[in-house]
Amino acid sequence: MKKILQWFFNYQSMIYKAFLYVFSCLFIVYLFPTKGQFKYEFRKGQAWQNENLYAPFDFAILKSEEELLLEKEQLKKETPTYFNKNELVITKAEAVYTQSFPTYFTFPVKSNRYKEHFDFGLDLLREVYKTGVLPLNYVHQGGEQVGLIQGRDEIEMKFNDLLKPEELSQYIEGELSSSPFSQYKNQYYKLLFESIEPNLEYDARFNDQLLEEAYSNLAISRDIIIMGSLLISKGELIDEINFQELVSLKQQYDSSLYSDANIYWILAGYILLVGLTLLMLFLFIYKYRRMIFDNNTKLTFIFCNVILIISLTISVLNFDNRFLYIVPICILPLLLKAFFDARLGLFVHVITVLLLGFIVPNSFEYIFLQIMAGIVTILSVSELYKRANLFISVGQIIFIYLIGYFAFFIIHEGGITGISFNIIMLFVLNGVFTLFVQPLIYLFEKLFNLVSDVSLLELSDTNSDFFKDFSDKAPGTFHHSLQVSNLAESAASTIGANALLTRVGALYHDIGKIGNPIFFSENQRGSISPHNDINPEESARIIINHVIKGVELAKKINLPDRVVDFIRTHHGTSKVYFFYKKQEELYGEALSEDFSYPGPKPFSKETAILMMADSVEAASKSLKEPTIELLKDFVNKIVDQQMDEKQFMNSNITLYDIELVKKVFIDKLINIYHLRVEYPE
Repeated sequence: MKKILQWFFNYQSMIYKAFLYVFSCLFIVYLFPTKGQFKYEFRKGQAWQNENLYAPFDFAILKSEEELLLEKEQLKKETPTYFNKNELVITKAEAVYTQSFPTYFTFPVKSNRYKEHFDFGLDLLREVYKTGVLPLNYVHQGGEQVGLIQGRDEIEMKFNDLLKPEELSQYIEGELSSSPFSQYKNQYYKLLFESIEPNLEYDARFNDQLLEEAYSNLAISRDIIIMGSLLISKGELIDEINFQELVSLKQQYDSSLYSDANIYWILAGYILLVGLTLLMLFLFIYKYRRMIFDNNTKLTFIFCNVILIISLTISVLNFDNRFLYIVPICILPLLLKAFFDARLGLFVHVITVLLLGFIVPNSFEYIFLQIMAGIVTILSVSELYKRANLFISVGQIIFIYLIGYFAFFIIHEGGITGISFNIIMLFVLNGVFTLFVQPLIYLFEKLFNLVSDVSLLELSDTNSDFFKDFSDKAPGTFHHSLQVSNLAESAASTIGANALLTRVGALYHDIGKIGNPIFFSENQRGSISPHNDINPEESARIIINHVIKGVELAKKINLPDRVVDFIRTHHGTSKVYFFYKKQEELYGEALSEDFSYPGPKPFSKETAILMMADSVEAASKSLKEPTIELLKDFVNKIVDQQMDEKQFMNSNITLYDIELVKKVFIDKLINIYHLRVEYPE
């Protein structure tokens, strides 16, 4: 048992990686639909690139969506629309008429004229309600036939026979003008409009039920293809007829393939494909991003984002695949570029899109558009902490989506007629959702203890309380750090390294000197040095310890690991040469390990640049009367010595990069010392 626990402890990192890999595979496969995939990709208007296709079994040719839509519209016109006839409205209208009649007509109540006028108006009112009055703002979408339901009776009639509210005044005015009581037209007009209310009620539930029953009886197929029949030949253009036959075969194939017997084979196929795809991602990170591979937190962050994007896309597909392009896939490369680098961001993006290509409709179009958008995202976004850059990048992403969609539409339809503006709105919404990458960056920083350019920008603020304290306790070291940061940042920009990260690392690289500032020459005043009172070995130990104390202080103030790496590596494994030589002079010999920094050596372009900039800037203070040639020799000597000591062997910096860095340092120092070329007399 003890051996097992010991083995588990020794290999816990690899065990976790294996668990992460297996879990990611199984979870993604779990999200995938449990059905087979039709092995042919086809599009209307393109040539059939495969071999001749014969019907593998009998199947029905399904009607197209356009055909079904037309048939439903026709069926809707043929199905009667039913209204409920409300008798209470009629009773209420007659009561209002009777009550209001004396207000408009002042005849004696018991006179014949009163009775004649009253009966005429009441008959007209009843005539209006005989057919019925439609509700206000009613929009008729059915056919000509309608049915009026009154109790248990049903009356069939034409829709045009019903009175619409906007036609009511015209009807009443016509009836009054042709009557013997036309001279009282105004009184009757006002009285009737005071009394009449719509009495027909549209029964939405009943009518929808009738339409659903009618739609359910529609035939979804129009013909039968016999097994062995030639569907399409190689090179033949896929027209409307062939396209619908292929769609029908695909749908029949998918539905027939799903069964309890073969579902396990389908799952096995998905596991193999997903496993192979994620294995490529693991291998890429292992070979080209070893530091990320060794860091389980960063590895978990990458796979969590892949799973998150896939889960979100599948959720949208399950809801309605028409909204597929609303999912902001480009958030993934943006996040990874913010925390790592562009190459990794693009590779993970491509892997994720390939995984989604297994299940999305029109997979080729989807993969093409998403990969193009991902490439544009990586190429366009620089300095994400600048808000304008993000908006520009999102605009470029939307533009690429629109261009791609427009191109595919022209290829499929042979023109621009019928282009959907709904899909354009989806692309715009996709861009809007992509803007939420900023709060996501902040959230992931806190969850996974990562650092982005936004955080680096905050750390570079020299007006913070920490840097104010730094400048008070060790003013010389603080000024040195500022000078080094300027040198290092310029060099990093020149060779394409992370300039902001380099600047921040340079600002914090010597914070370990805050504890004993007087032991470092840049903080000493005059010629008095505390090193004069102690032996060289003790002096070297104090100098070397500023690295260790710097790391401890960095952890105390919660600096990110990417910044702490600069503190660890800025001296590599070099010697405290001054005290090493002094020890040799005094005692005849000196142990190299007692005067060497513990390391590690720089392991990135950025940390290598800092090491060069730190040494060059510190040593440049010893120059008494610098000239241009002297500065060139001086910089070359220092950097070449570091190369001879193999300080850069673990970093990915090239000889060409080093030469460019030298040139930047020389130019900067020339400007600092205000040197000019010496002209001949």
